[in-house]
Amino acid sequence: MLSLDFAINHMTAPQLSLADFFALASALNAPRVEIRNDISGNAILNGTSAAEVKRLATDNDVSIISINALQHFNHWSVDRSAEAESLAAYCAESGAKALVLVADNGGQVLDSAKRISDATDSLVGLVPILRRFGIIGLVECLGFETCSLRSKKEAVAAIDAANGRDVLRLTHDTFHHYLAGEPDIYPELTGLVHISGVDDPSVPAAAMRDSHRVLVGPQDRLENIIQIKALRGAGYTGPLSFEPFAEELRHLRDPAAAVRQSMTFITDGLKAKAA
Repeated sequence: MLSLDFAINHMTAPQLSLADFFALASALNAPRVEIRNDISGNAILNGTSAAEVKRLATDNDVSIISINALQHFNHWSVDRSAEAESLAAYCAESGAKALVLVADNGGQVLDSAKRISDATDSLVGLVPILRRFGIIGLVECLGFETCSLRSKKEAVAAIDAANGRDVLRLTHDTFHHYLAGEPDIYPELTGLVHISGVDDPSVPAAAMRDSHRVLVGPQDRLENIIQIKALRGAGYTGPLSFEPFAEELRHLRDPAAAVRQSMTFITDGLKAKAA
């Protein structure tokens, strides 16, 4: 029997309070969750303490796999260092196991050496912070052509240059992997997989944005089943975390049913690929 380790990112149902979101994950038998620091009116932005987040997670019998995210991680500065310290402390106090590190998508065109150098400088600063708080940093490249760290190959080079394999892993995002057109996967370094789909047949790949990202289903253009099969076949056994962003998800009457339907589609699709 095929067993998949599904997890839920709060962006799947951002209209829910943290307590209701945790209850949703528990009801879906997907008891690993990602919380965010960019949902207005919700934890962490509303001032909910790390201790309260930990209590809510315990009450709902869920574990927090990550806080999403330290943005622009690859542009290191005094302010970025302080932000990293604050988020790492929040991770540790709330029971979160990792902090997602998202590359800047500011649009400045940089050559590969500069992209690796900037990421390395930042990771050199981040590694001791992560070690001190006992958490993992999940490096996430963005597949957009304007991203300052688009390639996981470059991210791996930076991780190694920073001597950070003990506390650094990659986030494999199926949306961004598809957009980047990068053939290589790094299952041994992958700590988290974000899954979402794009159904709209009219939008070209270069114009795909977060607003197009929905739950994975039969019309998916991102080849989620193929990507997940490749990662699992190469040894990845970690969580597959739903992270869609489309506005329509905020208005679902029954988010549990929608997520459950996507879970079934992915599970059945992988079974069919294995047959």
